[in-house]
Amino acid sequence: MEIIFSLDEIRQVAKKIILEKPHKVILFHGSMGVGKTTLIKALSKELGVTDATSSPTFSLVNEYQADDNLKVYHFDMYRLKSEIEALDMGIEDYLYSGNWCFIEWAEKIPNLLPDDFSTINLYESVDGKRNLRLT
Repeated sequence: MEIIFSLDEIRQVAKKIILEKPHKVILFHGSMGVGKTTLIKALSKELGVTDATSSPTFSLVNEYQADDNLKVYHFDMYRLKSEIEALDMGIEDYLYSGNWCFIEWAEKIPNLLPDDFSTINLYESVDGKRNLRLT
């Protein structure tokens, strides 16, 4: 699926993504500032998260309660120095929990990812819109 959108359309984009029934582990790729965290916030709201959401840049993971007794785990691996750090924080427990796992900078943990995951690539267009590809 591919979508071109402006940031004020992000809630509708989040709805479309959820309707596509992606894997619960989703990797987010895109340059700094392209809107990965903003999209994750919209997806979390769409999944029923009512708490304020923020980037887990320093804590590596934020946990939120979603609908249907599920949780949303938002990871930001940008500051990770090694996969050992991710193992030490128990990432495998999160990834195989059956809950939603949204992972920014997943290229830092390539050997720890499950076999089944979806990927969202975000690119900024010259007109300021975003191009999203879900695979």
